[in-house]
Amino acid sequence: MKTKSFFSLIVFVFLSCIKVAAYTERNFLQHVAAQESLAECLVLNQKWVQYPSYKDREGWSRFLGEYKDEIIKNGESLLGYTWKVVKATDYLEFERSGNREIMERPFDDNNQAIVRLMLAELAEGRGRFIDQLINGVFHTCEMTSWALSAHLVTQPTHRALPTPIYPLIDLTAGDLGSLLSWVYYFMHEEFDKIDPEISRRLYRELDERIMKPYLNNDSFWWLAANYKGQMVNNWNPWCNSNCLMTFMLLENDVDRLSKAVSRSMQSVDKFLNYVHSDGACEEGPSYWGHASGKCLDYLVLLNRITGGKISIFDNPQIKAMGEYIARSYVGNGWVVNFADASAKGGGDPYLIYRYGKAVKSDILKQFASMQNKGSKISFRGRDLFRILEAFLVEDELCAYQEAYTGVSYTWYPETEFCYVRNKKAFFAAKGGYNDESHNHNDAGSFSLWVNNMPVIIDAGVGTYTRQTFSSERYTIWTMQSNYHNLPMINGVPQKYGRQYKATEVKATKNSFSANIATAYPDEAGVKKWIRSYTMKSDALMISDRFELNEIKKENVINFLSWGDIIIKDGVIEISVNGVKGTLKYDTKMFKVKKECVKLTDKKLSSVWGAEVYRLSFIAKEKEQKGCYTFTISF
Repeated sequence: MKTKSFFSLIVFVFLSCIKVAAYTERNFLQHVAAQESLAECLVLNQKWVQYPSYKDREGWSRFLGEYKDEIIKNGESLLGYTWKVVKATDYLEFERSGNREIMERPFDDNNQAIVRLMLAELAEGRGRFIDQLINGVFHTCEMTSWALSAHLVTQPTHRALPTPIYPLIDLTAGDLGSLLSWVYYFMHEEFDKIDPEISRRLYRELDERIMKPYLNNDSFWWLAANYKGQMVNNWNPWCNSNCLMTFMLLENDVDRLSKAVSRSMQSVDKFLNYVHSDGACEEGPSYWGHASGKCLDYLVLLNRITGGKISIFDNPQIKAMGEYIARSYVGNGWVVNFADASAKGGGDPYLIYRYGKAVKSDILKQFASMQNKGSKISFRGRDLFRILEAFLVEDELCAYQEAYTGVSYTWYPETEFCYVRNKKAFFAAKGGYNDESHNHNDAGSFSLWVNNMPVIIDAGVGTYTRQTFSSERYTIWTMQSNYHNLPMINGVPQKYGRQYKATEVKATKNSFSANIATAYPDEAGVKKWIRSYTMKSDALMISDRFELNEIKKENVINFLSWGDIIIKDGVIEISVNGVKGTLKYDTKMFKVKKECVKLTDKKLSSVWGAEVYRLSFIAKEKEQKGCYTFTISF
C-alpha cells in the first residue's frame, strides 16, 4: 500500500477535522467550578475510594459476596497464562490489509488477563496471583505504546507502527492507564515487598504515558483544547474519565491534581456543549455506554474527588442523555440502531441503574431492572472501575421491582429522532444531517418493528477496518443511502457532508415528515421531496411527495428487510420468525426488484443471519412532480 494513499486516512480518522453545526456554549462544569476553589475541595490521598483496601479480607468477602469463588476460579485459570506478544507485523497489518483485529486480539487478551488476576488477588488475598500480575504489568510496560494500530495514525509519523517519542492517549491507552492505576493503588505495597522497582516502573510509565501528555499535549483531538468547530464524540468523556482516574489514584500534589481536574472539566464541557440539549446519542445505542455512560463515570469521579462539591446530576440534559438508552429500546434485545450501532443491544444494566440512581430517573432504574433479569456482573473487558462500581449497586438493583413498560412517544427535536410505539409495533425515523458522528447517509430513513421483531431494517455496520474511518467509508454499502429505506432520486443517492441534511422536519405523536431533497447533491435535480410517515394502530403509511427540477432517470424507492419475502401483485409478504408484515404498493406505478445481499461479515451475520434483502421499487414513469405511497400492515 502506498504511504501517500494511507495519509488520506487522516482526513477521516476520528472525524477530527470536520466542522459541525451542533455546538452550544453551555459550560455546565466550569460554571459550577467558578463557585468553588478546586484546590480547597479536592480529596487527597485516595480517601475518595469506596472499596475495601487490599488487606481488608472481611471487607472484600462482603463486597464480592457470592461472586468470590467464581472470581478466584477465573484467576486460577490464568496462573499458567502466556503473555502474548503484539508483533510489529500485527501493527503493520492495519496498513497492509485494513485488518485491525490482528493487533487488537492478543493485546486485549493480555489486558483482560490483568483484570481477572487483579480481581482474583483482591478476592483471595493470599498472594497466589501476584507473580502473574507482575508479569502482566512488566509485559505491558515494555510495550512501545498502549494505543491501537488503528489509532496510531494520529501520531506525528501518521503510520501504524508506534513511536516511543510520542505517547499517544487513545481509548485503549486511557483504559490501560486507569486499569494499571488501580493495580498500583491496591498492590504497590505488596509489589514493594518483592522489589520496589516494580512500583517505581509502573508509576513512571503511567506518568510518562498518561499524566504528562494529558497535562501538556493539546494536540489530542478528543480533548478539543483549542476548539474550532470540530466533532466531539464518545472519545472525549471516555478518555477524560480514564485520565482523571489515573491522576486521582496516583497524584497527591494538590497543584498538579488541580490542573488535571480543571483541564478535564474544560474538556468534558466541550462534549456537553456538542451534545444536543435533547440528550440523544447521535452515535446510536451501541455507543451510549461509551458516550453518555462514560460521561456518567467522569461525573461520578469528579464528584468524589471534590468531596461532592461539583455535581451536575440535576441538570436536565444529563438526565435526558441517560434516558436515551431506555427510550431507544424496542424489545427482545432489539434497539433503534441509527449510525454505526448494532440492531441488538440494550446496555449494561449495572451502568444503567447507576445512571438512573445518579439522576433520579425511574425510567432508567426500571429499564435496568428489566435488563438485569437473569444476568450477572460480567468480568470481561478491561474496565475494572465499572466492575467495582457494579458491586456497589448489585443488591439494590436486584431488589428493585418496578416494571418498565416502555414509552409511547419520544421526540428529540434537535437531533431529530422520532420514536412511536403502539400495542403492535415500534416505529423510528430520523432527520439529521450526513455528517453526524459515525455517520451513515440516512437523513429521513426509518425502521419498523412488529411485535418487537424488525421487519423494515437498518443493517447497522460491519467489522471496523481501515476503510471504515477513511476516505473509502462511503464505498461500504452499509453507509450508503441506497441501502437504507430511502429513495434514489433521478438515480442519485444522498451524499456525505454537513450541508446534506433533512429540513422542514416535523413530528407528532403518530407522524414524522421531512424534506429530504436537501440531503441530495445537485445532480439529483430535486426541488422538493417530502418523506412522510403516519403510524396507525395496525399499519404504517409512507408517502413521498416530490417535485424535480429536471428528469434524468427513474426514481427508485428502496426498503431493506430480511426473513422470508414473497412478492405478489401489489403486495409483498414479509415473514420473520413467525412475525408477518405486508407491504402494499401500486403496480401501475412500480416494478419491483428483490436483491439478496449476502452477509459475509460476522458482525452483520450474527444479527441478521446469512443475508438481507433490498426491495427496490422502480418507477415505471418518469414524472417531474408526483406522489408515491406505500402501506405496511401488521
